[in-house]
Amino acid sequence: MLPAQQGYDRAITVFSPDGRLYQVEYAIETVRRGSIAIGLKCKDGVVITVEEKARKLQISDVAQKIFQIDDHVGVAAAGYIPDARSQVDNARFFSQSNKMIYDEAVEIETIAKHLADQSQQYTQYAGVRPYGVALILGGVVNKMPQLYLTDPSGTYISYDAVAIGSGSDQVTDFLEKTYSKELSLDDASVLSAAGIYLASEDKEDTDQIRMAQIKTDTGLYELVSDERIAEHAKTAKERYPRDKN
Repeated sequence: MLPAQQGYDRAITVFSPDGRLYQVEYAIETVRRGSIAIGLKCKDGVVITVEEKARKLQISDVAQKIFQIDDHVGVAAAGYIPDARSQVDNARFFSQSNKMIYDEAVEIETIAKHLADQSQQYTQYAGVRPYGVALILGGVVNKMPQLYLTDPSGTYISYDAVAIGSGSDQVTDFLEKTYSKELSLDDASVLSAAGIYLASEDKEDTDQIRMAQIKTDTGLYELVSDERIAEHAKTAKERYPRDKN
């Protein structure tokens, strides 16, 4: 980096001469270096899947990168996970407040906009830093699956299928070739498992995969069991054998 750029590198509130906020870009780079997270919409609901790399001797019964916001909303995170917990707590409070005030389930877009607005505020004031995490929010409202992505810049975008984290460019290319809106929930789960294997160094085990589904018929968030994930992973290896390489 040139010496003239170093001041802009340290200041969150100052644009560089070429129109960049370096601290925001560094936060987005933190997301790119996080382990992979994938979200898929399908005709039967939403699937969110993450890779969690557990250390030796770590008890990994509790998911660290996938969260429940409300009965009908789940989140997958990539980047600095403590920041994800903070945003998830904020989203839970916002969702419950909306339920008490309006007596109806909050829209996924409303939560995404709320979190994105908060992220944008943290790009605007000295003395704070941007959130170093991106979130995939998936849920079902009025029998309609919804999927959104928020990032450290304060952007929120709706997707049919999205991948974030390390290897996300490769997984996105894979999804562009294989994804269809007519996928069943099981097929979407298989596809997301294939995407995890594509980006992961571990091409065989399933211990590192965490998955949740929100079904259109029930509208309820539920974690997928390890046994079911293993079945989806086995099918993924058979259906997409090139992803083993």
